Amino acid sequence: MLKRPRRNRKSAAIRSLVEETILRPADLVVPFFLLPGENQRQEIASMPLVERLSVDHIVAQAEKLHALGVQAVALFPVVKNEEKDPTGSIALRNDNLVARAIQTLKREIPSLCVITDIALDPYTSHGHDGILNELGEVANDATVDVLTQMALMHAQAGADIVAPSDMMDGRVGAIRRILDGQSFHDVNILSYTAKYASSLYAPFREALGSQLRSGDKKSYQMNPSNAREALLEATLDVEEGADMLMVKPALYYLDIIAKLKEHTHVPIAAYHVSGEYAMVMAAHEKGYGDAQKMFYEALLSIKRAGADFIFTYAAPLILDEIA
Repeated sequence: MLKRPRRNRKSAAIRSLVEETILRPADLVVPFFLLPGENQRQEIASMPLVERLSVDHIVAQAEKLHALGVQAVALFPVVKNEEKDPTGSIALRNDNLVARAIQTLKREIPSLCVITDIALDPYTSHGHDGILNELGEVANDATVDVLTQMALMHAQAGADIVAPSDMMDGRVGAIRRILDGQSFHDVNILSYTAKYASSLYAPFREALGSQLRSGDKKSYQMNPSNAREALLEATLDVEEGADMLMVKPALYYLDIIAKLKEHTHVPIAAYHVSGEYAMVMAAHEKGYGDAQKMFYEALLSIKRAGADFIFTYAAPLILDEIA
């Protein structure tokens, strides 16, 4: 035989030379569930080893992660039920939990990139990502008006990247205009371009306490059956000024990551979501597999599909493997 591909696999040294995809700590974004108060931490039953944390604990963990090469964190606030209302009004308060956390993180770890979620579901009493009209439907334009103000407030607090995850039409352009109009030209927009109406978000909603009180999110999040629609969303978001695009979830939608990578010329992010994390941890606890090895392979596949960076709760478990 003249062709023996195994020659390129015969030793660790040669395998390293021809390795096509490399997973680095800098490829990972660590999401944090943000609690009010100080010295607060709470376990999340469906997400072993992940906790809700007050900002002092987040700073301590972020410093360790940053020292190992992680460059970015993302903040998701746990809002008290008594502070929620139908319009999510606390999202616009410039002294709210997220604003204070941004300021603290940028003061304590200036070189760390802080990404914030632009959506109303943590703040609304009904659990939807926007403002409901008299028919109980999410009103697109009224929601966009609130999201633009929310993004501006996060930029004023010091956020490096604002990430609208709501899937409202036109919100990227509206956010870009208000940021530029207030001289926040350097604040990036990471648009959740292809956020699917997935069955894999339940642990996240438990962690935030943002469960839906009625209906579902299928009128704004994408149909899992559709791929070409993701290309339309990507085209519109780039035209409106998005700097980066997100696919969520990741593992069930590797084809979408690959399509967006080929179709666009902006960086592609993927969100390795709570359900994808919880499944591996459940298998690990039952002895069906090794969580570290399964997470490494999963994240490597997301990178191989075309993601430039990945939001994942598994980062602390695999950093020793990739650092």
